[in-house]
Amino acid sequence: MNKIINQYLVFGFYKTILNVILIFICLGIILNLFEEIEFFKNLNESIALPIKLTFLYIPNLIVKLFPFIIFISAMWFLLSIRSNKDLLSLKVFGYSNIRIILILSFAAFFLGLVTIFAINPVTSVMIKTYEKTKAKYADDIDHLALINKNGVWIKEIFNRDIRIITAGSLVENYLKDVTIYEIKNKNIISKRIEAKIVDISNKKWNLTEVVIFDFEDKNDDKKLIKLDSYQIESIYNLEKLQSLYKNLDTVSFLELINEYEYLNNKGYSFDVLNEKINIFLSIPVFLFLMVVLASIFTIGSVKNSQNLYYIFISIIACVVIYYFKDLSIALGQTNRISLTLAVWMPIVAIALYCSIGILQINEN
Repeated sequence: MNKIINQYLVFGFYKTILNVILIFICLGIILNLFEEIEFFKNLNESIALPIKLTFLYIPNLIVKLFPFIIFISAMWFLLSIRSNKDLLSLKVFGYSNIRIILILSFAAFFLGLVTIFAINPVTSVMIKTYEKTKAKYADDIDHLALINKNGVWIKEIFNRDIRIITAGSLVENYLKDVTIYEIKNKNIISKRIEAKIVDISNKKWNLTEVVIFDFEDKNDDKKLIKLDSYQIESIYNLEKLQSLYKNLDTVSFLELINEYEYLNNKGYSFDVLNEKINIFLSIPVFLFLMVVLASIFTIGSVKNSQNLYYIFISIIACVVIYYFKDLSIALGQTNRISLTLAVWMPIVAIALYCSIGILQINEN
């Protein structure tokens, strides 16, 4: 009998999660599709491309919102079993509030593990395809910077000319193995600059071991120029480029673990890599606690008249958690606290609150 009841709870909870995910997918498609259409409005492309990009982007968005999806799903499910008297029936069979919460919480914890090891590798490939596809249509964008494990790609308009910059890696404040294309009239390469090392500490870049191919100079003697050092100005500097390394959505958890040193050599700092690893590791715990938190708001009272009150409070809680999480990460990224602590601090705060609330739930 216990096995049947456990299956009822777990599969009922999973069914509710699926319904909430479908709602979020529909909302995400509507919102993101408008953004993609806006991006391609001046390009001669069919509506199929924005739709394709939207479906590539949405799964990654769902993963990011998964703690709040779990929270809403847990509330929805618990309110439903309380309203139809199933919660009372479960207690007749000897199921306490704590036992019900633990069953649902561990079900959410298991989903967190599935997200890390099964879903995340797929979403990282999808978001990588999304970025690559969108980058192909960057000709009409004034400035573009794309950073992934394959290197650094920058497009900028400087003095009305287009500049395409590629680099093998970013180490400290240096770009390595750099090639710069200067393009005039959008389709004529006027100059190619190659450099072993480029210091990008500020917006006046210092190039070392430089070879310049000047395609505008008709004098063959001046077409190839070798210099020990050279300077160019750019709209980017080290601080602006490093801000682009905050997004590691194109790298899965398994890649982070297996290619940790390789990613660091490509320019991702150890702090940022450790932050992302801790974010992944915190997902199962975060989902576990969100179920407990939802339980505090929904089965803390047996009065059905309080449903709207708990729903309102839970919405406020979601907003507070979301911004508290962002504030914590911001403190970590500005070196006020360590990035690892920044990731776990909201979770510890939720755990402390839940530890108090769970005692009250068990008394009912």
